[in-house]
Amino acid sequence: MAKVTLRPWFIFYAQQKHGNDMPSERHKKIAENSLLLKSFSPEMQQMVLQASSWRTYERGETLFLQGEKAHAIHIVMDGWIKLYRIAPNGGEAVVSVFTKGESFGEAVAFRGQAYPVSAEAVTACEVMRIPSTAILEGMRKDPEISISVLASTFAHLHSLVSQLEQLKAQTGPQRVAEFLLDLCENETGECEVTLPYDKFLIAGKLGMKPESLSRSFARLKSAGVKINRNHAEIENIDRLRAFSETDPVEAWHKGC
Repeated sequence: MAKVTLRPWFIFYAQQKHGNDMPSERHKKIAENSLLLKSFSPEMQQMVLQASSWRTYERGETLFLQGEKAHAIHIVMDGWIKLYRIAPNGGEAVVSVFTKGESFGEAVAFRGQAYPVSAEAVTACEVMRIPSTAILEGMRKDPEISISVLASTFAHLHSLVSQLEQLKAQTGPQRVAEFLLDLCENETGECEVTLPYDKFLIAGKLGMKPESLSRSFARLKSAGVKINRNHAEIENIDRLRAFSETDPVEAWHKGC
């Protein structure tokens, strides 16, 4: 008699409801090395991969809306995703932006709560969707998985604390300098980086208005930064880092 293997119900649900394009080996590696999954055993990683669905999104396409009930965790395979809230006055507040290998939605998904934010693709992107039931099942089999989940959640908290610190303790030009430094692939010398998404979103991420961002870019010329469309040419990374770390009052005067 032929052996029949039954798939867990959450795998069937994920594939029926959301589709399940076969991930490439590159995608599997990105997922396995993500902060959320890298501490999982190989067996648990495979279980999660099999339970997950994989989708591509076009720029401007919505992943979920604020107020929808959360049933999944997402890992970005490629591209950029923004999380945002709509204020009572109709304005958009960017909460965070995620890219390759980064996950979001852990805290609310495990409790089945409503998403406190909406998620939208700001570039064409590929996303892995993990049903929260798959991670919970893994936790029951291997309690060590809980540590990975806590580490991922802590990383989000640390990022929000850093954003708050920047808003309180840094000038606009310093925040822009930090943003550009994070994009640099090398530690010293000159560097040219590509702005990953439009300037309106950069301004939102940094807690600025678009016109304030433009003024900040202009002030960074004194720190050796030249903006050309969606590229930033940095003459000296150490010089820009020193500018970002100076006293805010001193940095403001230098930028004037």
